[in-house]
This record gives sequence, C-alpha cells and structure tokens, in this order.
Amino acid sequence: MKQVIQNMRSGELSVADVPAPQCGAGEIQVALEASLISAGTERMLIDFANKSLLGKAQERPDLVRKVMDKMQRDGLQATVESVFNRLDEPLPLGYSAAGKVLAVGERVRHKYQVGERVAVAGAGLANHAEVVTVPQNLVVPVPAELPAEQACFATVSAIAMQGFRNSGAVLGDRVLVLGLGLVGQLVLQQAVAAGCRVAGADFDAGRISLAQEQGAHLTLNLGKGDVTNSIASFTDNRGFDTVIICAATDSDEPVRNAADWARDKARIVLVGKVGITLPYADYMKKELEFVISRSYGPGRYDDNYERRGQQYPAGFVPWTERDNLAESIRLMAQGQVDVAPMVTHRYPIEEAEEAYGLITSGKVPHLGVVLTYNRAVEERLNPKISLAEAPFEATESETLGIGMIGVGGFSRSVLLPKLKQQTGTMLTGIMSKGGMQAAHSGKKYGFAYAAGESASLYNDAETHAVVVATRHDTHAQYVQEALGAKKHVFVEKPLAMTLDELEAVQKAHQKAGKVLMVGYNRRFAPLTQELQTAFADHTGARQVFIRVNAGRLPEENWQNDPSEGGGRLIGEVCHFIDLAYALAGSEPTSFVIQQGEGQDVFAITLKFENGGVAQVFYTSEGDTSFSKEYVEVYGGGKIGVIDNFRLGWVTENGRKRKLHQGIMPTQDKGHSAELAAFIAACRGEQEAPIAAQELFTSAKLTLLAPEALKTGTALEL
Repeated sequence: MKQVIQNMRSGELSVADVPAPQCGAGEIQVALEASLISAGTERMLIDFANKSLLGKAQERPDLVRKVMDKMQRDGLQATVESVFNRLDEPLPLGYSAAGKVLAVGERVRHKYQVGERVAVAGAGLANHAEVVTVPQNLVVPVPAELPAEQACFATVSAIAMQGFRNSGAVLGDRVLVLGLGLVGQLVLQQAVAAGCRVAGADFDAGRISLAQEQGAHLTLNLGKGDVTNSIASFTDNRGFDTVIICAATDSDEPVRNAADWARDKARIVLVGKVGITLPYADYMKKELEFVISRSYGPGRYDDNYERRGQQYPAGFVPWTERDNLAESIRLMAQGQVDVAPMVTHRYPIEEAEEAYGLITSGKVPHLGVVLTYNRAVEERLNPKISLAEAPFEATESETLGIGMIGVGGFSRSVLLPKLKQQTGTMLTGIMSKGGMQAAHSGKKYGFAYAAGESASLYNDAETHAVVVATRHDTHAQYVQEALGAKKHVFVEKPLAMTLDELEAVQKAHQKAGKVLMVGYNRRFAPLTQELQTAFADHTGARQVFIRVNAGRLPEENWQNDPSEGGGRLIGEVCHFIDLAYALAGSEPTSFVIQQGEGQDVFAITLKFENGGVAQVFYTSEGDTSFSKEYVEVYGGGKIGVIDNFRLGWVTENGRKRKLHQGIMPTQDKGHSAELAAFIAACRGEQEAPIAAQELFTSAKLTLLAPEALKTGTALEL
C-alpha cells in the first residue's frame, strides 16, 4: 500500500510502498477514502525535520540534556549511534481520516460491520495511508449522507470542540476566536451552534470572509481597522466572556491581545501553538484564567484509553475524545457545522508530495487540503513487498537466511545494525505489524522483502532462522510458531510471560529440534568473557554482586503494563538473574526477593549448589547520569569488576589488572557476540550458545519471582 512518510533526519517526504498493517485485538482495519492534512500541526513537524542537527537541538534542549547524560554514562560511540538511529526513524504523517471498515479485531465493544463507513483519529494511527489499523476508542461511525472528504475533518473538529468545552461558554456568551485557520473556523461554527455570540479575528481576508459566511456575528481584521472600538461595541464595553486562541505563531501577541480584549475573570483557552509569555500584570488585574486545551479531549495521551480500549465512567468523564469525535460527525451530518467550504484543494495520495509543497511554500492560499484514495482495495492489501533490486533467489547452502519479527526501537538501534555486520548470512524478510517500519528498516539494512504478517517468514524456505524482538506479551507465541515452522529462533528476553507459556515453549523446542536462543547478551560481553577467563582456575564458590541503576520509566510506558510488558521484574531484571547465574558457574538452589519503596526497587538473593551466593540489586530511584550497571565477582582471592560494560579490572595479590577496553573505552554489552554465537550454532559449527536447560531455568526463576515476592520467603528450586 502507499503511505506518506517523513524522514526526521533528512526532512525528506515521500509516498512509500509499505506492507498493509494487520488488524489486532481491539482494533479496526480501515481502507481510507479521504484524509485531511492539518496544515498547522503537520507543517510544524515538517519544519522540525528540515532543521539541521543544531537546529533540532536548539528546539529540544530537554533531549540534549538526555544525550549528554548518556554520553557521560555510555561513551561517545554508543551515544552517537543511538542519536543517529533515532533520527533515522520514519515518521508517519496524518491523524484525521475517514474510510470503510475492512476487518474488526477481537474484543471490540462497538459492533462494526465490514464495509461500514467510519472516521478515525490518532497521530501515528490514522495516517495518510491507503489502509490503517486504529484502536476502537479512536473510531466512530459515519452516516451515509456525510461525504468522506467532510468526515475526514472529525479529528480536527474534536480538537476544536475540546477547546470550546474548556472555554465553559454557554448560551449568549460573547466568544472571541483568535486565528481562523481550520481549527478556528470549526470552533467558531461550534460556538454559533451552541448559541453564543461569536467574533472571529485574523489577518487573512479570505479566512475572515469564510467566517462571515459561516455565521460569525462579528469579524475583525487584525491588520487594519479600529479593532478596539469594534470589540467595545460588540461586548457593551465589558470585553469577551471567553477568548479561544487558535493561532499558530511564535509570537506571544495573541496572549497579550486576549488579556486586553477579555472581561474581568474571563477564561482564555489556548488551542493553537503560540508564544505564552503571559503579561503578568494584565492577567492578574483582571484575574483571568488561562487554560491550555488537551488536543481531542479526555483520553488523549492515555495509552490505556487510546491503545488498550479502557472506558472512562460517563458520570465522571461525560465527554471523552471518542465522544467529541462522534459529536463532530453528528454536527456535520446535521449541517450545524459545515466543513465543505473549507476544502480548498484535493490531491490523490500519489501526489501527496505536491500537496505538502503547496502547504510549505505558502505561495497559494489554502485551508483544507484533502488527500483521496482511489485504488481498489485488493491492490492495497499487500502483506509483503519486495525490497531487493534483483529477484530473490535461493541462497547457497552454507548461507544462513535470517528473518526479523519486530522493528521497535531496540531492533532499530541495536539488533539490526549488529545483525547486518554478521557474515555468512542473508537477510530475508523483516516484519512489523504496521508495515512502515519493516519497509524502512528493510531497505536500510538490505532485507529481501518486508511483511506485515509473520506467516510470510514462516512459509519462506530461504528463511532458516527468525529473530523475534516484539513486545513481551507476544514472545512465546512467535517462538512457538517459528519453531513449529522448523526455524531456529533467537528471541529477545523475556522468553515467556507465564509458566504455562514457558511450558508450551519447552514442548515446542523439544519437538522442533532447532536452536533456541534468548537475548541474554551480557553473558557474551567481552568484559564478561574476560572475567570468566580470569576466574577459570577457581572451581569453588563465587560470590556475585550486580547493581542496576535503571532509572524511572514514564508511568504510561508499555513495559509497565502487566499484560503487555510484564513490568520490569519480568521484562528486564531477568537479564541480571541470568548474568548472576552465568557468573556463579553453578546451578541455583533457592532465591529470596524483596521489594523496596519506589517504582521498581528489588533485591534478589540467589544461592547455588557450589555454595556461591549472588545478589542482584535493581533500582529505578537513582540519577540516570550515573553508571547504570556495576558487577563484582569474588572468589579464590580475586575480585573482578565490570563498570557499565565499559571498564573492567581484576584485583589479585594487591595488584589491579585492567581488562581489555581499548584506547577509548566504549560500551559493549555483547550483542554482536551473542548473534555470532547463535548463527554459528544454527550452522552446526558449535553447540547452542546457552544450553536449553539454562535458558528455561533463568526464565523459570524470573517467572517465579512475583510469587516469591508475595510470600516473602525463600523459594527452594
């Protein structure tokens, strides 16, 4: 299918061919008929992408601070690689569209039928693409009488509606709308429909004329005329009851004007993006209230609502973003809000670059620019697209064909660059649920094709091994499917989310007889390997201490969701349980876990058959500019240390010997080495890098931890 994509590093905008996205649980798949380019919001994204690296840094000083902290902690090379990989991510444009339902996922509450007309919303979801997959709370029905090119205004209308609701304006209130772009025109019409006395202000004569046609009781040309006297006459010298700012400018003039033109104790609502240096005296003397409107409404920026379909109780939240979308469609269908005159340009999706050129050049007056989608649906639903210039041919017998499932941030920044460096391999298919990331990363790293479904890899005879790096709750399923298809499997941690899943994976592995590897990369880090060598002559007990200064995660981060990420105890602490297991050099016999105060604070003590003891201390409550990971190993009169996998040393007989780290120490957590070992095992050149029993033991230890946490007692194994 075709999709509009922006490259955040180069600023290049293109209409790309990507696999069609698949419909998951709680989602609706839609074939678009029309989508609206939001000139203000999308132009800001384009302008940011076109800035130099310095310009981007100047606009986001908060991110610069994070980069500096990472450089101090992880080194220059790791930081540079991370920054440039992040900038190279493709950005899908668009967030307001309409079309017809193609498929309905499981657990969708609202009853949609295939072929039903709907409006869809959401940045990164309701994209400018021939097919989109959108969570249920961002989809609303569209009646037959409302054309798609009008229904595609629903999201922008919901933004306007939330701004109007925040104003608190009621019947008869005098309302000023500052800025008469798309959102401003919609706010104006909604305020008129609510029985308010509405004035609209702008510098553009064409937009002012349109506002007059749409029912404005007063219009103000901010570039000429006696605005102050007109306002005094319209408001009986009181000033406006509310001012809704819908302008887009770096200047704080709209904020200052709003204070001048509002009455005492009025409410000023910011919907657009303007400078917000508030004139303190003006706002204080009138005791004005300043409110910044939250996009489409309650639910926005809440992943539980938007992506996971959580409902809010109507008695407490009567107007969610979905309610605003539905009400926008109702007002348009009944003619109380008329968006037809706002459509100034139409372009087929194939000509999207020209459409954006119109917007960014500013040479031609425009307001509502609509993209249309005219290809037959069957032509759009391509689950797999070729990325290779030459036809895909069978590989030589000694070449290992590797496919990739999952193209999230970790895959793009770590796994794919390391996988590309491996020799004796051919990168076959790359799959992501949305399709776009697979197409972009597939081209960048030289895959033969990109897919939107995993079956394309399973059914490919040239794919001998599959790397799984999706969200945690899908790992066990993909591993079982790939093993069932007789593929070797490398899966990022965790291997499973429940003991039942772990048992199912074990059975699939036994039946398949293929190599199974979990991404416990720290075992393979050069410093870990050197430390193991240093202690090779000591066969007795080793004592291990591992400290992890992980930092806090935003509460809405998917890893915190018990069903999706499993929490950091399942999703990340497993790394260090496994590392302790490897360094101890013995089988675990029992463990105790305690939880401290804070977001994620755990102290785990493991005991081993050879008498060794390991303690893993994991905390989210430290300063993230400080070293993240610190390892100590004691035994045989020696002490070995690894500091953040950049520095390492062994102390013995009063002497401190540095472990090899190069002239400019850079962080190496073992990702290249673990992939090389996995590939060698798949070729039959060596045994599995981690014995299957160790993989399953590490996984079981991790999965038993939550239960041990509840009991607070030692768990015997």
